Amino acid sequence: MNFKYAKLFVRKALRLFYFSLNILRGVKLPYSTKINGYSVLTKLTHLGRNCHFNGLKIRGGGKVTIGDNFHSGELCLFITDIHNYKGNAVPYDNTIITKDINIGNNVWIGTGVTILGGVNIADGAIIQAGSVVVSDIGYCEIAGGHPARVFAERDLNHYENCVKEKRFF
Repeated sequence: MNFKYAKLFVRKALRLFYFSLNILRGVKLPYSTKINGYSVLTKLTHLGRNCHFNGLKIRGGGKVTIGDNFHSGELCLFITDIHNYKGNAVPYDNTIITKDINIGNNVWIGTGVTILGGVNIADGAIIQAGSVVVSDIGYCEIAGGHPARVFAERDLNHYENCVKEKRFF
């Protein structure tokens, strides 16, 4: 390995180490967590085992709970705070409304998905790339669009056999 490539490798390793220490400060990461893209988590983020982040930003002061075997695509955004547009000024006042986000086990979030506060996504759900999730998604449902709507379900027998046999990626 020549010096140019060694220097590039060390720079990338230090950058990943820096992000792990500074951007994720205060977040307890299970050993099996994989961060493959720039991700920002808050101190109120609670992670299950075997979570894969390919680029997820969590904004706001709400609690975000993510279950086991979670996968996200790139450029995903979870927003737990909104401005109070019903307050004493327009377009909004200086108060913030905070709502939690709950993500179940074995959930796959596609690239460019936005999830707003107050949403619960149940076990086994899949969210199509580019979707904006503003309401709850049920067990093994597949949703997409803006706003996200359920358009299909997973094969329940296949899903439950994979879970029973502990076949997780």
